[in-house]
Amino acid sequence: MRYLLGLTACLMLAGCTTVSVHHYASERPTLDLVAFFSKPVQAWGMFQKRSGEVTKRFHVDIQSHREGDRLILDERFLYSDGTRQRRLWTLEPDGPGRWRGRAGDVVGEARGEVAGNALQWRYRLDLPVDGKHWVMDMDDWMYQMDDDTLINRTRMSKLGVEVGQVTLFFRRQP
Repeated sequence: MRYLLGLTACLMLAGCTTVSVHHYASERPTLDLVAFFSKPVQAWGMFQKRSGEVTKRFHVDIQSHREGDRLILDERFLYSDGTRQRRLWTLEPDGPGRWRGRAGDVVGEARGEVAGNALQWRYRLDLPVDGKHWVMDMDDWMYQMDDDTLINRTRMSKLGVEVGQVTLFFRRQP
C-alpha cells in the first residue's frame, strides 16, 4: 500500500512539471524580440475557457519603437464584440536571454526568458470580467516559426487552477 501511495504521489508531481525554456535552445530561427518587432505586426487570437469553448476572438495591431535599450510595444486590440483595448508594453533586457516588462494592466513586472526560438513570460494580469477585476497568473509562451511568424500560447490561472488559454498568431508586415 505504501508503495502505491508513493507511486501515486510521484505521478502527480510529474504531472505538475513544466518544460523549461532551455529545452528549445537549439531550435531555429532564434527569437530576437527587437528584430521581430522592428516592423509593424498584425496578430489574431482567441480566448478559450478550460472546457475549450472559444469565448472571445480578437485582432491586434502592434506598432513598436526603441527608446535606448527599451522596446516599446503599442498593442491595439479589436474584439469580436466590437470593444477595443490598448496595452502599452515597455520591455527591457535584464541580462543575457532575459527580459522584464511593464504594462498598465500588469501587476508588478513581467519576467521573460529566451532560448532558441522560444520565449516564456510569467506575469500577473489585472483582467476586467463582468464588472469585476480578477488578477490572473499568466504563463505565456512565444515560438518563432519563421522570420515573420510567431505563435503565442498563454495559460491563465487563478489560485493555481487553470481558467483558460489565449492563442495568438503574429505576422510581421512588409
